Amino acid sequence: MTDPVGKTPSELDQLPDRDTEETAEWAASLDAVTKAAGPHRAAYLMRRTLQHAEGAGLALPKLLETDYVNTIPTSAEPSVTETGGDEEMERRITAWNRWNAAAMVTRGSKYGVGGHIATFASAAWLYETGFNHFFKGKESPEAPGSGDQLYIQGHASPGIYARAFLDGRLNEAHLDNFRQESGGNGLPSYPHPRRLPWLWEFPTVSMGLGPLSAIYQARFNRYLTNRAIKDVSASHVWAFLGDGEMDEPESTAALALAAREGLDNLTFVINCNLQRLDGPVRANFKIVQELEAQFRGAGWNVVKSLWGNAWDELFALDTTGALVRRLREVPDAQVQTYQTRDAAYIRQDFFGKDPALVEMAKLLSDDKILECFHLSRGGHEPRKVYAAYKAALEFKGAPTVILAQTVKGFTLGEGFASKNANHQMKKLSTDEFKNMRDLLELPISDAQFTDGQVPYGHPGADSPEVRYLQERRAALGGPAPARRVHPLAPLPAPAEKAFTAFDKGSGTQSMATTMAFVRLVKDLIRDKETGKRWVPIVPDEARTFGMESLFPSLGIYSPKGQTYEPVDRDQLMYYKEATNGQILNEGITEAGSMADFIAASTAYSTHGEAMIPFYIFYSMFGWQRTADQMWQLGDQLGRGFLVGATAGRTTLTGEGLQHADGHSPVIAATNPAALTYDPAFAYEVAAIVKEGLRRMYGEAAEGEDRDVFYYLTVYNEPMPQPAKPAGIDEGIVKGLYRFNTAESAGVDLPANPARIQLLSSGTAIHWALEAQKLLAAEWGVAADVWSATSWTELRRDALEADAALLRGEERVPYVREALAGAEGPVLAVSDYMRQVPDQIAQWVEQDWSSLGADGFGLSDTRDAARRHFGVDAQSIVVAALAQLARRGEVRATAVKEARERYGL
Repeated sequence: MTDPVGKTPSELDQLPDRDTEETAEWAASLDAVTKAAGPHRAAYLMRRTLQHAEGAGLALPKLLETDYVNTIPTSAEPSVTETGGDEEMERRITAWNRWNAAAMVTRGSKYGVGGHIATFASAAWLYETGFNHFFKGKESPEAPGSGDQLYIQGHASPGIYARAFLDGRLNEAHLDNFRQESGGNGLPSYPHPRRLPWLWEFPTVSMGLGPLSAIYQARFNRYLTNRAIKDVSASHVWAFLGDGEMDEPESTAALALAAREGLDNLTFVINCNLQRLDGPVRANFKIVQELEAQFRGAGWNVVKSLWGNAWDELFALDTTGALVRRLREVPDAQVQTYQTRDAAYIRQDFFGKDPALVEMAKLLSDDKILECFHLSRGGHEPRKVYAAYKAALEFKGAPTVILAQTVKGFTLGEGFASKNANHQMKKLSTDEFKNMRDLLELPISDAQFTDGQVPYGHPGADSPEVRYLQERRAALGGPAPARRVHPLAPLPAPAEKAFTAFDKGSGTQSMATTMAFVRLVKDLIRDKETGKRWVPIVPDEARTFGMESLFPSLGIYSPKGQTYEPVDRDQLMYYKEATNGQILNEGITEAGSMADFIAASTAYSTHGEAMIPFYIFYSMFGWQRTADQMWQLGDQLGRGFLVGATAGRTTLTGEGLQHADGHSPVIAATNPAALTYDPAFAYEVAAIVKEGLRRMYGEAAEGEDRDVFYYLTVYNEPMPQPAKPAGIDEGIVKGLYRFNTAESAGVDLPANPARIQLLSSGTAIHWALEAQKLLAAEWGVAADVWSATSWTELRRDALEADAALLRGEERVPYVREALAGAEGPVLAVSDYMRQVPDQIAQWVEQDWSSLGADGFGLSDTRDAARRHFGVDAQSIVVAALAQLARRGEVRATAVKEARERYGL
């Protein structure tokens, strides 16, 4: 018998069918149902069968989409008794928070500071239900010191401030300083831990970074638990997102990782109000269905909470499936339109498209239709939200996404609800506030509106609402959101031996500074006290950076361990994965690696555990590619070491334009939290790491900001490493020291030679040292060579000196102090664009000139690339002679002679 469904080639054709007759009978049954009851009935039966099969444990592919209805039926929702809450009390609390969020933004609008009202209005119950029933605080006995991690949608921040006002953590003066921070008492516009470090834990704007960070935070929680650093298995990560935000590539970049690693300690709550900043998210389509398919396809559990209880009557009348079909086909922009139109329009446009719906509409009053289409959404009914959250926590083996449908601008009145412009609308009129007051049933009198200003509302510090709110939070472990800096003892300094290993130099052996850094970290990880706290992070380039020796000793973290025999098992440095592995080898994802780094670098506050992350990457694909996350890192007060390897524009031969980094220190210099260093020698790397460990994790000096991170550029060019001169540690840390003089370098010089100061950083110091010899031997010029370990720190110190002068304090910038008395002009050179050393030009008293690798990168040998950019030793010599010639200290013809001699 032929297979009736085998009309087109199928993947099943290659598999044996042991009973073709039985297969045909099943197909014939489906055909019969389709013919007798219609295709919609047949599809319903098929889906019921698949659902039953899944419940029975049969391994079948899941459907990517379900109908446009709630995942959890009303009959399965918990009762009031089961929730353990007082719904009426929670309604009153939410009403106060809605009011004060809108009042705060409106009052601030007269100063032109802006703010967002509509987002929290749509999401209020999504937050309030969590705060009242689910979100564990830092004092939770289940997750002591950690609690849950809450990623709050940035545009909803006024609602969070309103709740903190209600529970007594903020007062009216705070609210009136919303977005007015310069005086030191303001509230930041969005969740910014650096600006409000006792409240906000995670920055979530720029949009897209919140969801990505939440996934890696949940993953890092597992890492801490599996490595026995701290058991945080009871902590749950909640990320509150907008449906429009999900268009950001970072929002969905790591969905597969979360499912692959079974992160059931993670829940996304997506506020599907169907609107983004300028209009509908999917005007002609359905964003909820799209997101459902995307998340299901990635392996997530999906819970849809779309419709409120008012819709139950309509679904009960839908015996033909016409209502469900119509809900699936109506595009989001039309749903938005229904929110603003009368019952007659909805009868005609929604129900009038199908005879069965026409008949259904005859049974519905206008009030019922308006209740359904204007008010009744799953995200606005606390019991439905509660049911969704409960289902998310109970689901095991995968993360959950909750798609909650809401109305943007809900309760704010006809002027706001579902209007395309509501994201840009910053205030309500007095009449709109009075209408809102009546709708929310708040005891605010007309007399309280003085001089046209909307009042804040508060039921009183000892009111039933406030007592209830505080009791609920106490039961859940304290206020939330909340950030805590735990009283951690400074980490003990590692043994000095690790840092002094490079002091004697490498002799005749050449070593790249990348290898020096890796060797240093290997020694530090062996430290009995702090070794386990290092978190090596690398985006699938560990072998490039010489880190493969760490694989067998530290192990690569994997929640599944190693379920296979590695192909290189018989080699010394084999690829080893382990559940307690220390290395986070993320694959080809710089964004994921940065999210790892952020989670690890803030574990001191999130979990009370100081971790020392270092993230090593191609320098070109660090700041250029993920600088937004590095700002997020600074905002979140993260600590650790970012290491830009294969740095510089001319040291990575053959890779070409896109790999040649000539500008990462420029971008890094824009971030106040980043301490940027370009070390030249192995001993400088050691000194900088030692200082970083002291400042971030050890005994910080009085007034010293510990909430910084270090960016080190290291090179893949093997060079002889010199011995460490005496007395230079302060200069290494501050950014500049004299490596040698012409005399100490042992070059032959005439009496009273012209003299020049060569400032160089990173690999460029080797060209400067070669130029030092050429200048002496061929032109009789004495050059002193300086190592500028940090142009940026020199500039910041000078800026602070300038600021001190404005305060009437006398202070000399360190760079001027260091160069005081140095004879001759200064010529600075690096393997980056001239803008990098030029940062300090205005504070150098000597004549200033610089060389750099400006322009695009290119593929060639190192020597050819350096000649192309004019930064090789011969180019330095010509530039030095030109400076001296302008001063009349060498003959003018020397410059032309040098150009011709060196072929420039």
